[in-house]
Amino acid sequence: MYSSKGYLPQCEGVLPTLNVYSHISGIDLVQATDKTWYILEDNLRIPSGASYPLIARELTRKTSPNTFEGAHIADNRNYPAMLKHVMDDVNTCEGIEVVLTPGRYNSAFFEHSYLAEKAGVVLAFPDELFVEDDKVYYKSLHNTKARVGVVYRRISDDFMDPMTFNRESLLGVPNIFNAYRKGNVSIINAFGNGVADDKGIYYFVPKMIKYYLNEEPILRNAPTYLPMFADDQKYVLSNLKNLVIKDVAEAGGYGVMFGKDMTAERLTEVREMIIHEPRRWIAQEVIDFIDLNIMSDDGIVKRKSDLRAFVLTGKDTQVWPSGLTRFTRDPNSLVVNSSQGGGFKDTWVMTE
Repeated sequence: MYSSKGYLPQCEGVLPTLNVYSHISGIDLVQATDKTWYILEDNLRIPSGASYPLIARELTRKTSPNTFEGAHIADNRNYPAMLKHVMDDVNTCEGIEVVLTPGRYNSAFFEHSYLAEKAGVVLAFPDELFVEDDKVYYKSLHNTKARVGVVYRRISDDFMDPMTFNRESLLGVPNIFNAYRKGNVSIINAFGNGVADDKGIYYFVPKMIKYYLNEEPILRNAPTYLPMFADDQKYVLSNLKNLVIKDVAEAGGYGVMFGKDMTAERLTEVREMIIHEPRRWIAQEVIDFIDLNIMSDDGIVKRKSDLRAFVLTGKDTQVWPSGLTRFTRDPNSLVVNSSQGGGFKDTWVMTE
């Protein structure tokens, strides 16, 4: 844990409201061609994408309302209400609730503004929040101030507070961590979740379930190897050509390398990187997951797809009856992330 790039020593001993660390969890699932479901990875820092199936469903309802009249499809329009429920649960002072965005030039700004509008909370920019007497306030256009009880942040930990983390950050709110540490404001998701998001921690999740809950995991992890262990490193180096290698601290499809696509020279380079920094990498067996039909310039074609399920936790935990289905546009790629050119679909959960 201490070697994780997501580890923040400032968070030691700091407990969030209701002891909830991951208020919004984005769990990426794939279904293999043999119909077995696997958890591919957990997203516990700032999982994104819930707005896309919402807007897709909204557009479909407008263009083809009859589609939903006779079909037993779970209504997904409750996500903003679920989000608001979580924010209400952890609000520390009955203050206003805000979605904190880095600004309109962020690639996910649409989602920030859309969710704020639909949930009925304030969309705030960093310079509209300030800390006074270890309490967070929102400054309106008319220069009045209102106490803030919860901040749904869409800014990474490192940039959230220049007084505590990255001193060069222009996106954060100075001293917001002190307000959080003293229990005067809730932060969604909690500071320090980068440790749990570390792909190296993913390796241990089934063992944690067994140890803490004395249960077997219902869903399986993708077969994973951690090269910091001698036996795992030996297997990885011997089977590099058949595995997918991931940088444990990266997200969005970055730092993902498929052995089958590497030249002999590149395989040698990766082998040396693993030997030199074994904690930095995990290796996984390549799962032959399903193709779904998508629309392309060539008509209807098959592409690899996964599902991001959203789990929201306040006083209770709920799974949103929808999700973000992502697909690759490249017929030769297994990487579905939008940052790598992937697309998305609405996800229908059938009630009968």
